[in-house]
Amino acid sequence: MEVITSEAKTASYDTTLLRRIVKITVFTAAFVVVPCFFFYNSAFSFQFLPISAKGKEGYKLDKILKNAAMGDKTVILTTVNEAWAANNSLLDLFLESFRIGNNTQRLLNHLVIITLDPKAYARCTTLHPHCYALKTKEMDFSKEAFFMSHDYLEMMWRRIDFLRSVLKMRYNFIFTDADIMWFRDPFQRFDSKADFQIACDYFNGNSSDVNNSPNGGFTYVKSNDRTIKFYKFWYSSRVNYPGNHDQDVLNKIKHDPFITKIGLKMRFLDTAYFGGFCQRSKDLNLVCTMHANCCVGLGNKIHDLGIMLHDWRKFTSFTPNTNSTSSSWTVPQNCSLKSFHERHSP
Repeated sequence: MEVITSEAKTASYDTTLLRRIVKITVFTAAFVVVPCFFFYNSAFSFQFLPISAKGKEGYKLDKILKNAAMGDKTVILTTVNEAWAANNSLLDLFLESFRIGNNTQRLLNHLVIITLDPKAYARCTTLHPHCYALKTKEMDFSKEAFFMSHDYLEMMWRRIDFLRSVLKMRYNFIFTDADIMWFRDPFQRFDSKADFQIACDYFNGNSSDVNNSPNGGFTYVKSNDRTIKFYKFWYSSRVNYPGNHDQDVLNKIKHDPFITKIGLKMRFLDTAYFGGFCQRSKDLNLVCTMHANCCVGLGNKIHDLGIMLHDWRKFTSFTPNTNSTSSSWTVPQNCSLKSFHERHSP
């Protein structure tokens, strides 16, 4: 449009120029009237290709989800880019945790790995049967996205919108970051009456208290009208809080009357079962998952998660006659809370 305006100041309004203006006007009108083709928000400056259940991508995704789903249409989802899917990186540790966990290897049959770039997809297909290439427009999500960087924010919000698409396709899901190690089947620890359940950086002892500190890296969500409306509200709320990631925005909207209005039953998961480096699961006899949260840097995560898997192997190597109650985590190390708070203090 800037080129046309400049020409308009220096050229006569001949037939050729008018024809060009008409073409651009028609294109612009089509863009506004049919927003389902592209989404653009200047606050985040990114474009993506939305998933329609009736479109080609929707059909492809539905086929992958259907092949991986449990009997009640529940799937386990994670996302990786090239940096996280590289050899000896987080994806390898993530998959290994399922293999050495207590009754968790079978859950790999229900895991769908969402890849954010071609190299991540190529690596995924060599490791796992259920891989889906999430298409983006003119965005490079392949490199390590540092916490709260521009690329980090865009990946987090792209994830929220994708998960809304999964709910609209009527699949329940556990979403798990790939820097979460799985040691036990988590389903027995979920509240069967809740719609939306989320892990915490810090748990205050009351699973219904919205004053808990949620972490969007692990969620269990049932597909229904309430959760679909909630994810739409969550995603749209990003424009009211520019520069915030999904977790920060969730902390702001969890008190909103809209949550009560739609009847969403939200629960916060106990760190005794769903722990992390912020607040560890102290009892290895209870832990289901452990998250490398409160940790910055891919190398630091890989280092400490490798030690975590070693700790778990040591714990599971105890015989029934051996006292395993004294077992404990030897992490975090490189992911120390002190260094995390020093880097993110005001």
